[in-house]
Amino acid sequence: MNHPFERHSAVHVTEHLWIPLPDGIRLSARLWLPTKAAQDPVGAVLEYIPYRKRDMVRARDERNHPYWAVHGYACLRVDMRGSGDSEGVMRDMYAEEELSDARAVIEWIAAQPWCNGRVAMLGTSWGGTAALQASVDPPTALKTVIAVCATHDRYEDDIHHKGGCLLTDSLEWGTTLPAILASPPSEIVGPDWMSKWRDRIEAVPFPLEAWLREEARGEYWRRGSVRFQTDRIGCPVLAVGGWSDRYSSSIMSLVAARPDIVWGVVGPWGHHYPDEGHPGPAMGFQQTVLAWLDHWLSLFEPDVPNWPRLRVWLREFDPPGNVLDRRNGHWVESGPAPVHVETRLLHLTDAGLSDNPKPARSRELPTDLRHGTAAGDTGYFGRFGGLPLKQSEDDDRALVFETPALQDDLVIYGSVVARFLLHAEEARSQIVLRLCDVSADGVSSRIGLSARNLALDDSLDAPQDAQTGFTRDVRIGFHNTAYRVRAGHRLRLAVATSYWPMIWPQPRISKVYLEGGALELPILSSLPSPVAEPFEGPLDLPPIKSHSVVAAPELLRQIETGPNLASVIWHQPEVAVHYHEIDTTFAFETRSEHSIDPRDPNSAESMFRHVMRFDRPDGSAVVDMRVTTTSTENHFLPVGELSVYWNGETMFERRWSSVVERRYS
Repeated sequence: MNHPFERHSAVHVTEHLWIPLPDGIRLSARLWLPTKAAQDPVGAVLEYIPYRKRDMVRARDERNHPYWAVHGYACLRVDMRGSGDSEGVMRDMYAEEELSDARAVIEWIAAQPWCNGRVAMLGTSWGGTAALQASVDPPTALKTVIAVCATHDRYEDDIHHKGGCLLTDSLEWGTTLPAILASPPSEIVGPDWMSKWRDRIEAVPFPLEAWLREEARGEYWRRGSVRFQTDRIGCPVLAVGGWSDRYSSSIMSLVAARPDIVWGVVGPWGHHYPDEGHPGPAMGFQQTVLAWLDHWLSLFEPDVPNWPRLRVWLREFDPPGNVLDRRNGHWVESGPAPVHVETRLLHLTDAGLSDNPKPARSRELPTDLRHGTAAGDTGYFGRFGGLPLKQSEDDDRALVFETPALQDDLVIYGSVVARFLLHAEEARSQIVLRLCDVSADGVSSRIGLSARNLALDDSLDAPQDAQTGFTRDVRIGFHNTAYRVRAGHRLRLAVATSYWPMIWPQPRISKVYLEGGALELPILSSLPSPVAEPFEGPLDLPPIKSHSVVAAPELLRQIETGPNLASVIWHQPEVAVHYHEIDTTFAFETRSEHSIDPRDPNSAESMFRHVMRFDRPDGSAVVDMRVTTTSTENHFLPVGELSVYWNGETMFERRWSSVVERRYS
């Protein structure tokens, strides 16, 4: 069949083809193939994710792959094992078979008569991380990867933990992933699609159990974390991210670790492909990738491209709000030599943050479990809205240190590090840090967030030796950033012992004392020249739409707080898209409810519900997944409930009720 975008552009689209794996499982792919490839083989582009090529991200796929196919590349969207229209079962994220499947797919593509043996791999989020993982000891055919909104550290910079503290994002993803995996294959896979669906539902995992059990980093989280294997990256990497996405720290880290083979772009946007980057400005992602492909998939041995090594959006103060359409700031670039960064030390004194070290008295950190209600949306998932709000509400619940009004601009470029001397009465204690930009009129806007579970050692791999009260030096790094604090503003550090509902609270309200400390600020002594337009503007792709939005994204937020309650409720009403070519509507809806009694950390409760709906010519499927998580002092108690419906009748129900030992968090 020909796609509307390609009817006059010599590209043929195969809606479904099988890619065989060595163990007999077949993965389903959608292929956009330039017709010239029949006589003149071309380079290939692979996107490999579990997000249902047939419907879930079909509109996104059609922004990307037809464009690159029009310009001469074979493009494939492959559903991972156990997802979409592919066969098999997925047990967990980033399992060994997932990586080996990727290698087998790359080798299969390179061997096809329409491929010239040169393959690029790209993706965003899970797909970007999978591409990054494939760059380690890559197959010979893999010539480059483009990793967008990807993580290089599955423990620290993913959806599970921050500084060893449990993120409630992990609970949300533990709800969403089973719903995706329990959704039906399409009828295109053959008349036995229903029996395949039943088999898959029976095998749907509840991976949240493992994510809660693996509290320290350890080997579980190191597997697939490229941060610990950067010396083995074997092909050029273009790493792309956005400051409004908490995956963004990896780009500067990867460029610093491998400046010979990694290039980076960090814009102002959130968890999206950046042609739809929000907050803006967005970039012409498809054109940028095309230029990258033209370089690295050339049949001639390519030279090092004349690209800046790192291009970043230098942020400035933005008035806090649930939604920002465009962030303040501008583009700067560096490379091939790195920019010169100096460390400036600001000491924590009784008078605030100061260049001059002065003795400071011991301070007890506040223990208000309502701290965090100004955080914004807890999720990584690029929803419309949910940015951090005015921080003054949370500042009032924290211990605050700040500078006087700055005499000159202060440009932070890299990772801010807090050095603390702490005394904690309980080993299982946590501290949460916020770095804020306070405007001349007193509005506090969050620059960065960090946290630390004091029960773990500095590597976060193992528990501290101390099991009772202890005093120790702690270094806590913030994510990388590029941020200008304007003259006349103040830099504020806020320190507390909780961050509800983003971070699950420790089991006891314990006293933590700050005995002294300092901030290490990576400061640019001279600012790189601003770049007016380093990228082309975004395109409206495809020119002829094959889908229509039935229900547009909207995010509602409600907060209720009181002396005996701190609750945060998020509801994303149903978003629905109809695909005209396959006469299918895909819809989803998400709701979360978090509550805690500020007097009792073990009263914490989080509920996530994710509902997916598929209306197609052969019937209608609804997958409804709910996870409610509570805890005691020594156990996590997640309860999962999966209900699957076909044509309005219950097809499957399952309940997981787990008791997971809670040792450190």
